[in-house]
Amino acid sequence: MKLIVFDFDSTLMDGETIDFLAEPLGLMEKVAVITERAMRGELDFFESLTTRVQLLEGLEVEKVDAICHNLPFMPGAEETIKKLKENGHKVVVFSGGFRNATSHAREILGFDADFSNILHARDGRLTGLVGGDMMFDFSKGDMLQRLQCLLGCGIEDTVVVGDGANDRSMFAHAEKRIAFCAKEILKKEANVVIETKDLTQVLAHIG
Repeated sequence: MKLIVFDFDSTLMDGETIDFLAEPLGLMEKVAVITERAMRGELDFFESLTTRVQLLEGLEVEKVDAICHNLPFMPGAEETIKKLKENGHKVVVFSGGFRNATSHAREILGFDADFSNILHARDGRLTGLVGGDMMFDFSKGDMLQRLQCLLGCGIEDTVVVGDGANDRSMFAHAEKRIAFCAKEILKKEANVVIETKDLTQVLAHIG
């Protein structure tokens, strides 16, 4: 068995959840600029996340869920996870995005667990606050080490797949490190680089 951890935004899903959420507020372009800089490693992830979520204040939770339940999956996502599960691997998603999206994706794609953040809401609207499992630059690496201890899985049996700067911390704890359509800052940490938007290409690198 291998432990295989995927990032969600721009890896399993084609795009950034928070950018989609900003669109109804007319803030997609403003938020996307911050997201892009954070994924290139130019901004502290915690600060960039909280800044972007503050901009979502007032958005209806019903609208959040509608958007999160209709995000476009990356080509090959369903086929890839199905094959990995058939081969007996544990497949987990770490996301600096939100549970509204990752838990729904788990129901559709069938991976084992998702760790992400929670958008705080009151009276059916977002308050602009956020908390959860993946708030910091180090969060993915920290959580990966905990899962490895829990599952009795070593670095040699761990595969990670991601695209942005906040995936670097988990790359430090895996033997197979796949940069998928990734920023240059992450490619430097990878030993496999995939440049085509086709997740099935991951399968060729997992035994």
